[in-house]
Amino acid sequence: MAANWKMNPPDRATALALAHAVATATADTDVDVVLCPPAVWLDAVAATVQDSPIRIGAQNLHASDSGAFTGELSAPMLLGVADYVIVGHSERRRLFGETDADVAAKVGAAVAHGIAPIVAVGESAEERRAGQTDQVISRQVRSALSGLELLAGSGLVVAYEPVWAIGTGDPASGADAQAGAALIRRLLAEHDAAAADATRVLYGGSVAPELASTCFAQPDIDGALVGGASLDAEAFAAIVRAAAR
Repeated sequence: MAANWKMNPPDRATALALAHAVATATADTDVDVVLCPPAVWLDAVAATVQDSPIRIGAQNLHASDSGAFTGELSAPMLLGVADYVIVGHSERRRLFGETDADVAAKVGAAVAHGIAPIVAVGESAEERRAGQTDQVISRQVRSALSGLELLAGSGLVVAYEPVWAIGTGDPASGADAQAGAALIRRLLAEHDAAAADATRVLYGGSVAPELASTCFAQPDIDGALVGGASLDAEAFAAIVRAAAR
């Protein structure tokens, strides 16, 4: 269960209080929880949850180890703080022009430094209406995997996040979420059949406590990448408990 806080909350004190509340509320579950706060609070959030099983993830990274890239963070900079990093979120693709090639390079950089990439893929509303869902997911997944010889040992996680469901309050149905996850699983098997079943596939897009059980009942969904609901410790904990059940 990964919590993508995006550019929230508004101040350090609130961020640390949220991290503490999540650690407390999820302490009695055996679900792996990853908090992905804004980069400026990575160290502080990590310190806040250091006595819990919670892991830390970054929201982005640059493909290069160093260089003249103002405002960017490299994989070596994240070492020792973040165990995971979100790569290819639709907001990065749509708002900041990231391409499939950019995503592939970032995946390679993360894996090379022992940071597990959480690769987000998914179709827009327009692509869905045009019947291009499978085509888009296939293109994005194959490109993201293109620099990896094997999945085993990479730590790779893939999140199916239909763009039309993100932040809209209109999540995919259980059947639609499963269809996307099952396609991703088949694509993983194409790349490395031995590791495909062990690779975690998440769902993301308006994940809420009342719908979580339907999502997690699907055979190819292993968890969720949660946005807005992760900013409410009790709501996020309820989603984690649904996953545990």
